[in-house]
Amino acid sequence: MPRQVVLPNDGFLTYMLSELQAVAGKNVTLPVSGNSMRPFLNGENNEVLLVATSTIHVGDVVLAETQPGRYVLHRVVAIEAGIITLRGDGNLANEYCKTENIKATALGFYRNGSKQLDSTQDLKWRIYSWLWMRLYPVRRYLLFILYPHIPNCLRK
Repeated sequence: MPRQVVLPNDGFLTYMLSELQAVAGKNVTLPVSGNSMRPFLNGENNEVLLVATSTIHVGDVVLAETQPGRYVLHRVVAIEAGIITLRGDGNLANEYCKTENIKATALGFYRNGSKQLDSTQDLKWRIYSWLWMRLYPVRRYLLFILYPHIPNCLRK
């Protein structure tokens, strides 16, 4: 059985990103944790395939350092004067960073333990991205329906 080593996120990501930047065209696959990219990345056993990038577009999913040592995998919702507005698909609030804090762009995702890559260039992903970004005004209601957070004491 392979030995598993657990490292703090910031140290691990710093190392992986330095490796990514060292070789043009190199990519890395990292595990995804958290729920900020629901509903597309839901639960455990998700991974993202990342590549270093010099161009960023609205709609791209990027790995960004929003504060020193704090990384998020979120979607770019706006680019204005070197300030990037980010929002996780499962989030309602925005986060911000500078252009130089974008560390990598997602090439695709391995969802729910699958070995099949869901590429960000595939038609399925592009339709999902286009639709989900435009549903922002009603997203809170859709997320509530998909992931109800009603306390058990109120469910009768």
